[in-house]
Amino acid sequence: MSRIIVLLLLASLGLSACAAPRSLTPQIGADGKPLPKIYRITPDDTREIQFRMLDAVNSLRQAAGVSPVTLDNKLTAAAATHARDMSVQNRPWHFGSDGSSPLDRVKRVGYEGNFVGETISETYETEMETLAAWMEDDITRRVILSPEARRMGFAWHQDPTNKIWWTMTLGG
Repeated sequence: MSRIIVLLLLASLGLSACAAPRSLTPQIGADGKPLPKIYRITPDDTREIQFRMLDAVNSLRQAAGVSPVTLDNKLTAAAATHARDMSVQNRPWHFGSDGSSPLDRVKRVGYEGNFVGETISETYETEMETLAAWMEDDITRRVILSPEARRMGFAWHQDPTNKIWWTMTLGG
């Protein structure tokens, strides 16, 4: 009898070890969907994220039959300025707190090519999830796949709440 109790105890311990740890169990929101995980970006992630986005954009552009784009430091500087400014304003829109337009910002950083367009986002999502959302919208999709685009700036600002303000600027 004691042998059966010991075996049952061992079996129950073994089964409990198979259960997912509490930290891996997704938390469910009021809408019944899993809550998003926090995507934290460190300064060391910058180049990796920029090149991952560049590769993804160029894959989409290749599939659409248009030329690839290259990363441009000046367009990235304009994008970074706007991402931080959107965070300060706490709203995603194309105008700076000083009234500047995307065209004004690319001129300020000394970009001499043609301005093609700007895509922006306020989210807790990764850059790939953000790109997917941009591709679902006709307007931002046209900017990303514009045949006139030859250069891309891509930057973000993550605020203390971990919200990410993404900006992509494209130029010819």
